[in-house]
Amino acid sequence: MAATYYCADSENGDHIDDPSEDALFELISDLNDTDNTFVVIQPDQDEPVWFTSVAVLEDGGYEVVRRDASRREHEVQVEASISRIANDLTLWMAARHSTKQPNSQVSTFQNRS
Repeated sequence: MAATYYCADSENGDHIDDPSEDALFELISDLNDTDNTFVVIQPDQDEPVWFTSVAVLEDGGYEVVRRDASRREHEVQVEASISRIANDLTLWMAARHSTKQPNSQVSTFQNRS
């Protein structure tokens, strides 16, 4: 079954559809500076308009990249706290879907005076 919203793929081949904050924490915790240096999260579709990635830095910490072409956003930051990264990414990715408009319902009322 394909991801509903997005999927996460790490360099070592780990793949998670619609990862939770806890799953992101685990993926980032598994990163190292030899054979599993990054994880990429993006919509599960051809030519996604946004992505985010987390990569291990040689001096310690993580480089977090967020890019959303539809909103002209491109941010790069360095962070040491895995829990903060997982939380921030979860919120950022949720905002990518919050702009979808809910189905509108039409109701008709008659004024009977």
